[in-house]
Amino acid sequence: MTQPSATTAARILDGKAIALEIQNEIRDEVAALVEQTGKRPKLAAVLVGDYPASQVYVRNKEMACKRVGMTSELIRLSAATTTEELEQLIERLNTDEETSGILVQLPLPKHIDAQRILDAIDWRKDVDAFHPYNVGLLSQGRPQFLPCTPYGVIQILYRSQIKTAGKKVCIIGRSDIVGKPLASMLVQRSSPIGPDWANATVTLAHSQTPNLAAVTSDADILIAAIGQPEFVKAEMVRPGATVIDVGINRLGERLVGDVDFESVKEVAGAITPVPGGVGPLTVTMLLNNTLIAARLKNGG
Repeated sequence: MTQPSATTAARILDGKAIALEIQNEIRDEVAALVEQTGKRPKLAAVLVGDYPASQVYVRNKEMACKRVGMTSELIRLSAATTTEELEQLIERLNTDEETSGILVQLPLPKHIDAQRILDAIDWRKDVDAFHPYNVGLLSQGRPQFLPCTPYGVIQILYRSQIKTAGKKVCIIGRSDIVGKPLASMLVQRSSPIGPDWANATVTLAHSQTPNLAAVTSDADILIAAIGQPEFVKAEMVRPGATVIDVGINRLGERLVGDVDFESVKEVAGAITPVPGGVGPLTVTMLLNNTLIAARLKNGG
């Protein structure tokens, strides 16, 4: 693929359109599973407290379930809920025959032991792929579930025909939710969509990385996942590089990513917008994992 010059505006990678394409595929697979087994995949989402962004995310997940023919259950709990009370609920959902997948919306109130809660979820219903068993399988290159946002990033690259094999990929951010699992996926010898979307040379940059701009500007693919609004500037991007913006931040009335979109789009070869980039794929891959969980529960 010929790299665009620095003066050519970047191709905008439309996450909404890609998410809709995948959701249509999932809807067909759900219909086939229901016809075969008579059982419909069900996602149970647990929301503790009234954090506004979490309420939006959970509502989006409910709507997405409906679009693909899955059922969903939203369980709202008081912000005063204890770790022990939440554990009891998780145990009930673990043994509920109708529940295919369990999602505990993060962040949890500070007094709740989040790691203890995530560890309590049955790994076979862990559709966020946060359970240590699923993290271990991922690191060995034989995942049961792929974490939703990282897999969404790879789906954007795949469906935009931007290969990672043999490429230099820089990820800014080392979180357990995005940075570390995405790095683990990209360095594998293959992926669920083939070796062309693995086999990358990955640099996992973070707050302690010296001379960060020199590191990021050497990358063929730059992925920003640090939670700092408009942190990545044009001078940090190699001309013609692909830029994937995982961040979502509020600046006044605006939603912005971790990338300074207006300046970077003049340098990059391709870029995801915020909103409308990675976000819709995160929800979509959650649906995909719920479908996988339902298949496992029904014998394949």
